[in-house]
Amino acid sequence: MSDLVGTLLLRDRPVSVTAWRDLWDRLHARTVSAAEAAAVLASLSTHLPDVGTLAALLASLSERRCAAAPAPASVRAVNIVGTGGGPSTFNISTAAAFVAAALGVTVIKTGSRAYTSRCGSIDLLNRLGIPLTTSPAMTAEMLDRFGIAFAGSYVYPPELTLLAKAVMPLDMKRLGRCFNRLGPFLADVPVAVQVTGLSDPALLPLFRALAGDAPQRRFWFCTNGLGVDELVAIAPNTVLRDGAETGRAGQDPVELDPAALGLAGGTLEDLRPPQDDAGIVPHTLAVLAGDAPTAAVDTVCLNAAVLALAAGVANGWEEGIRLARAAVARGDALRLVENIRAQARGAAAAPWSRRTVHG
Repeated sequence: MSDLVGTLLLRDRPVSVTAWRDLWDRLHARTVSAAEAAAVLASLSTHLPDVGTLAALLASLSERRCAAAPAPASVRAVNIVGTGGGPSTFNISTAAAFVAAALGVTVIKTGSRAYTSRCGSIDLLNRLGIPLTTSPAMTAEMLDRFGIAFAGSYVYPPELTLLAKAVMPLDMKRLGRCFNRLGPFLADVPVAVQVTGLSDPALLPLFRALAGDAPQRRFWFCTNGLGVDELVAIAPNTVLRDGAETGRAGQDPVELDPAALGLAGGTLEDLRPPQDDAGIVPHTLAVLAGDAPTAAVDTVCLNAAVLALAAGVANGWEEGIRLARAAVARGDALRLVENIRAQARGAAAAPWSRRTVHG
């Protein structure tokens, strides 16, 4: 048993950057056994370790990256991504990203395949026929044309792929849950603010500590009592902003009462995904068209609103929700999706231009 695995299992001290470096070096040299790789993943996925171990893991991966092209100075891009886990819902964050982009927010969305749900962000995009970007240049092109891009695997450390390959044919949906939880800190994307939903509020202190080691972006953390890793229109939510904009490590959390914001409420059943996988795309398009349970549409609009606030497009929650609802009602969100799908097919797109003036 390697020292790294022993330390992860015993949890008697943090794993050092040096130990993580050694693991990555051996992965590239193909000298890590399947048993060791599985033990590392199982330990991380069963229970996340201490902040020192995770900070060292992230630092060891960050130092191996090639220098990424910086975002243009005019871009105030945002990302929305969750930790996974919690009750089964449709893909709220991806739908919200489309609505936010339709109302004028620049969005670079990251995500993953399903680990704890039936349909992750990448699974949904594949079903929609919307490609992931494969380079910074492609991301910039998508942003210029549509105001939204879905970043592909190039933004993630290649060591994660090597680790997954090392345990094949074991089930990564079980062993790889740590990738989903740590995903908000693994992707290297040029965003100013990242909205991160936590299915487990107990992770908040750990994630705030990790956010302090990522000064290149600000983090807005969202939690609720239902365990959904996005904001919901059916229960109270808490939003906490960390980063330079507050002038300190954080500020008092914002408690969001959906009823006070004019949201109609509902139940978790309104947020469930379709029982049949064939219904996933029609359901997503129906939500974007406003032709779905009110709680589902309002939940997507609430998450689009937080992106509008984070990007400085909206000045308050009420305005953000109003802009999101208008983007749905006008058909802008659905039209955006159909135009991206049309481009991917090489078909002619309907007339559409990114909305940058709001009213």
